[in-house]
Amino acid sequence: MNVLIFSAKIVAALLAGVSLFSSAALGEPIASSRIHVLDGDTIRIDQHKPDVRLVNFNAPETWRAKCRTERALGYVAARRLRELVQAGQLKFELVACSCEPGTEGTEDCNYGRRCGTLTSGGQDVGDILIAEKLAVPFICQETSCPKTPRPWCDNQ
Repeated sequence: MNVLIFSAKIVAALLAGVSLFSSAALGEPIASSRIHVLDGDTIRIDQHKPDVRLVNFNAPETWRAKCRTERALGYVAARRLRELVQAGQLKFELVACSCEPGTEGTEDCNYGRRCGTLTSGGQDVGDILIAEKLAVPFICQETSCPKTPRPWCDNQ
């Protein structure tokens, strides 16, 4: 998107009284064929790195799981995210990662991943996964995140 188009969208959003930080304000439609699901909270766009960490939720890990329960649930969460992507009606937005200034895009910030939001049928995919007990909320501050919640192995 060139600067003039981006500037026009900002001006239009301001005139309409829309928050520039709302995913609905800047989320752009995206074809499901452009999204490759890596796990329950990480996607790749157009088969190009860097990968994108979806924000505001944490899904169980698959290959970095700490226990069998987490790995099994991680595969279920990834499969469900694939279903949501295939259902279409997607909107995607890149957002700033909650990292120390100057670290975004490096291994010190989300393992080099970018950050984003994804909606399917008008609903945030993280909210759907949380409601289905396939993820947990994970809300970060502007430049830092709390310890990543991983409750799937607590009783093992």
